[in-house]
Amino acid sequence: MKTFITENFLLETETARELYFNEAAPQPIYDYHCHLPPQLIAENYRFRNLYDIWLGGDHYKWRAMRANGIDERFCTGNASDEEKYQAFVRTVPYTLRNPLYHWSHLELLRYFGIDDLINEESSGAIWKAANARLAELDFGVHGILERNRVAVIVTTDDPTDSLEYHRQARGLNIKTRLYPAFRPDAALKIDQPVFFNAWCEKLGAASNRGVSTLAEFLEALKQRHDFFHEQGCRLSDHGLEACFATECDERQAARIFERARSGQPVTPEEVRQFGTHLMLYFGHLDAARGWTKQLHLGALRSNNSRALQKAGPDTGFDSIGDFPQAAALGWYLNRLNDNGDLPKMVLYNLNPNDNYVLATMAGNFQDGSVPGKIQFGSGWWFLDQLEGMTWQLNALSNLGLLRRFVGMLTDSRSFLSYTRHEYFRRLLCNLIGGDVEKGLLPRDMKLLGAMVREISFENARDFFGLELAPEYGENRKVAATTAR
Repeated sequence: MKTFITENFLLETETARELYFNEAAPQPIYDYHCHLPPQLIAENYRFRNLYDIWLGGDHYKWRAMRANGIDERFCTGNASDEEKYQAFVRTVPYTLRNPLYHWSHLELLRYFGIDDLINEESSGAIWKAANARLAELDFGVHGILERNRVAVIVTTDDPTDSLEYHRQARGLNIKTRLYPAFRPDAALKIDQPVFFNAWCEKLGAASNRGVSTLAEFLEALKQRHDFFHEQGCRLSDHGLEACFATECDERQAARIFERARSGQPVTPEEVRQFGTHLMLYFGHLDAARGWTKQLHLGALRSNNSRALQKAGPDTGFDSIGDFPQAAALGWYLNRLNDNGDLPKMVLYNLNPNDNYVLATMAGNFQDGSVPGKIQFGSGWWFLDQLEGMTWQLNALSNLGLLRRFVGMLTDSRSFLSYTRHEYFRRLLCNLIGGDVEKGLLPRDMKLLGAMVREISFENARDFFGLELAPEYGENRKVAATTAR
């Protein structure tokens, strides 16, 4: 049976269809946050089969398989590639109304031209057809990026990373520009002394200095921040349960750091104090360089300790947390602002209960210097699906300026995830088109078309200010008045 994804998928009105096909679909992709391995881009990796490109590392699909009674051997275990593929195929018919049902069919249709429903009856033909396509010369990573018109990829990188593959990619004859993002989450893990001290040694080696004191630690982080900037980095990123907002002066932070470096246990209060001190420091570094800071708030990670020991982190055992966000986030932004250190920011929440919190908080710190300086970010992780993205778009529309939104990202480890941009753009156009049909917006296609183009690509291009290949146009850089 052929797929249900028609040309007008998700586009319920004539206005929606006109906006999508004329304005959204032609736009390049600006993927300003993802977890793609830079090495695969630098080396133009060729995928060995459909499992390798479709299922490897995809914890969304693993979660569904486990819920369907599939043994871990077929997710992160030692089953063969084809056995793992067949296990997922058996699961797909049980994902009806789960985002995976849409995503999986879109991925096969857009990348491989396969428009069959995914089930056990079609599995053999799908495996054969997709593997044949992967064997063609133009189906390495570079070919995938070219066909999807990916203008920018921003990866997520530890401060100790050498960025060798980003440097290697700069010398390639490809249109996609690859940039790092500075993600210093490890610097906050003083409650994990073995991990923290090993990481401090890596930081010292990367910065070519000792890190036995807090002053040396901060200087090493600044050196790596400077190095990332030299390599084209203009974004930082932090994954936090909630912002830190506990007063801590330099002397207290130094004492806590020394305790952690000596392997002594630290208290939860000291974790919060040190985290606050460090996050203010990172804000200062970003503001001084004119970077954009991203805050990913609200994930409750690694809930299943047995699974963590067996499969490791980021394998599908995380969930939405219910942490209080408003007071701490407001304190953090206000303190940066008081210090003259408030950079451009993108705020993401994982709990949908916090949509209005983040959308209103962003409005508190718009200062007229940059359009949309504080962004309420797109639906993230468990919320990057039809309902979650609609909630985010509606909250932003009600409480801010939707037309200044920097749009969608993949937040993915998969090169097949660029269909998420199509999915988002169709949803966006359907939302606007529906408002037109209801008489809530004028059917001014010039006005609406500009809005769709801006959200799909142009706002991100101008907001983040990263250099593009000539084929994707020249960005109109937004002045970062905090840069100095």
